[in-house]
Amino acid sequence: MKNKLNIYCKYFLVSGITATIVSCSNTKFLKDGQLLYTGAEVKVESDSLTKKEKSALQSALEENLTPKPNSSFLGLRPKLYAYNATKEPKKEKGIRYWLKYKFGEEPVLLGDVDREFNKDIIVNYSENKGYFNAKAKYDTVSKNKKAQVIYTLKPGERYLISNVKFPADSSLVNQEIQLLKDKTLLKAGNPFDLDVIKAERQRIDDGLKDKGFYYFNPDNIIVQADSTVSKNHKVEMIVKLKDNTPKLAKEQFTIDKVVVFPNYNLRDAKRGKYSIPMNQDSLKGYEYKDIYVVDPDKKFKPRVFDRALYFDKGDIYNRKDHNLSLNRLISLGVFKFVKNEFIVSDSLNHKFDAYYILTPRELQSLRLEALGRTNSANYAGSELNLNWTQRNFFRGAEQFKASVYGAFDVQIGGPAEAENIFRAGANAQLSIPRIVAPFRFNSSSAFVPRTNIKLGYEFQNRTTLYSLNTFNATFGYQWKENVRKEHELNVIDISLIRPADVTPKFVALADGNPYLKRVTTEQLIFGPTYSYTYSTTMLPKKNTFYYKGMLDLAGNITGLVTGANAKDGKEKNIFGIPFSQYAKIENDLRFYHKFSDKNSVATRLIAGVAIPYGNSEHIPFSRQFFVGGSNSIRAFRARTLGPGSYDPRTATDTRAIFDQAGDIKLEFNAEYRANLYKFLNVAAFVDAGNIWLINDDIDENGVNLRPGGKFSKDFLSEVAVGAGVGLRLDFSILILRLDLAMPLRVPYYEKGDRWILDRVKFGDGSWRRDNLILNIAIGYPF
Repeated sequence: MKNKLNIYCKYFLVSGITATIVSCSNTKFLKDGQLLYTGAEVKVESDSLTKKEKSALQSALEENLTPKPNSSFLGLRPKLYAYNATKEPKKEKGIRYWLKYKFGEEPVLLGDVDREFNKDIIVNYSENKGYFNAKAKYDTVSKNKKAQVIYTLKPGERYLISNVKFPADSSLVNQEIQLLKDKTLLKAGNPFDLDVIKAERQRIDDGLKDKGFYYFNPDNIIVQADSTVSKNHKVEMIVKLKDNTPKLAKEQFTIDKVVVFPNYNLRDAKRGKYSIPMNQDSLKGYEYKDIYVVDPDKKFKPRVFDRALYFDKGDIYNRKDHNLSLNRLISLGVFKFVKNEFIVSDSLNHKFDAYYILTPRELQSLRLEALGRTNSANYAGSELNLNWTQRNFFRGAEQFKASVYGAFDVQIGGPAEAENIFRAGANAQLSIPRIVAPFRFNSSSAFVPRTNIKLGYEFQNRTTLYSLNTFNATFGYQWKENVRKEHELNVIDISLIRPADVTPKFVALADGNPYLKRVTTEQLIFGPTYSYTYSTTMLPKKNTFYYKGMLDLAGNITGLVTGANAKDGKEKNIFGIPFSQYAKIENDLRFYHKFSDKNSVATRLIAGVAIPYGNSEHIPFSRQFFVGGSNSIRAFRARTLGPGSYDPRTATDTRAIFDQAGDIKLEFNAEYRANLYKFLNVAAFVDAGNIWLINDDIDENGVNLRPGGKFSKDFLSEVAVGAGVGLRLDFSILILRLDLAMPLRVPYYEKGDRWILDRVKFGDGSWRRDNLILNIAIGYPF
């Protein structure tokens, strides 16, 4: 114990000496008379404030002081040292230039600090927060060529709001303000706060904008604070219109004409082809339900705009409808620029015309993509995609996308018997910007609801084993309640999987093994699918969430109608193919916390279960769960983990088919992410999870083919754990990710021997080869 204490003492002594040396080394670069500015401290002297109130005021004041001192880490200033120690570079490039001007920081000196200005900031901020009699002073403390400024604030007692008045008059705008006063942000008993006053003015402006006062402005509101009518440090708040409020701002406007230019461009505007304000006689337009459409070439059907626009002739202007219309036009996906103008057409009757000036995107595009890639199954190879997009297929802003692709994948780091995969396919999608249904669907969302129709085909060949032909078709709807909530319902979702070219090698492997036989069994899967997504990740917050829940119900109605029951030998077929019947649910929950702009933590929890019944005793292989690989538990190769404690090393007859699937999935991931320099990011992560079976895999002789794979009460002891570090190169348009992981807990080892931390041997080449897994991928794992 004494030896350890001595070691710790020496460590701290060395650390202290090192910090002192580096710290002092920065001051040696200063000229005579210069002092290095090390920051400011604000002391709040008040008997009326609580300790918590003092601390909050002090933190806010220190945040507003300028300039900020040089950044430090554990008392050291490495960036300042890099600037001081690096000689002036001859060119604006190279390591010397980077060290001095990119990584390094120029010294912040006491002479750079305007102490009188900072003192005024302290007083003004305090008064804005209700400390009307605030006084401040400052003192400078210097030692060893370093200087700190200490500001002392005596705020006095804080003024509170005694009551709030909204004086009434007969004007229309004041009548509307009176209707808004009940939800005022100014509350009796609350402290006087200039930020709350600004928010109150904005609240009134927002309310008036929704009542037709288009030209109103928050600056037209004045909030007076009268401290003479109350005692004991209280003020009366008076909210009213300014006397010099423009006449136009007090008028309530209605919509006269609605005019749409759907094919507008600056070139034609300069030639005088379009004119705003509009002279209808000179334009080749037409009316459609009170909308005047200027589209001489008739590129768009007018009902597109009738559905997107929320203004009708005679409506009172409403900013919510204004923003809603613009957002819906943008969400059509066919316009590059969307602009809106309101021009007074009848000042006597307070009417204006609404102009929507729309610049279309290129309606057609053809793109060829050649990619070197690594996918979630730990395959690397190349892929070629040819994509064609038409954004106005039937002149109603329908988007049609068609693509053909081919890919060749080679397993990296997998078993010697792993098979390479060739894939080729084609798919087409038509997205219609409305709900196509026998019922009426009204949406007041800022996002246009869509009807999606998809058709696809893929040919997959595992070189010496088998080939699969997969046909799929979906018809469904996609709609968003708001920017956070999205729904997708596929009323029809059909997949037909047919095997081809099953080789004798695979037949021999699958003989007597129902699990392998199911891989190449003809499958017909149909039924509705639904997904719900809730996300706040687009919001500028420290804590954000993402949730996606998916429900897949296959063959339920058909199974009920036909009385299908595979367990009792009553398996039903459609076109000679047994249809699948099951219920599957999967949940993906993520939480992100930002410590700063350069440091964050990301976590993910996935839980799913798929239950076969009726016409199926097993979940189709293509609908089962998998774990492992670059986007899952990275310490284990893709699809080689599980189910449960099943040991794949013991199954010599199935080694060629290394994909392990399950009916239950549980996975947790946590990742710390940090930015080192511009595009260079690093991460440290931990992954845990596994898959399990609902029912054991029993062969014809009653032998359990995957012992330990069934879900049981001991499932926690079968959770795999891995950890590692990652390097991410963020080039904005592309994020290249390299994650190096190692297993910490292996579920198929003996029960008391699954943690392997004591067996880590980084110096052993054989251990590294068997345990270190390098994942190369595009984008973040979650």
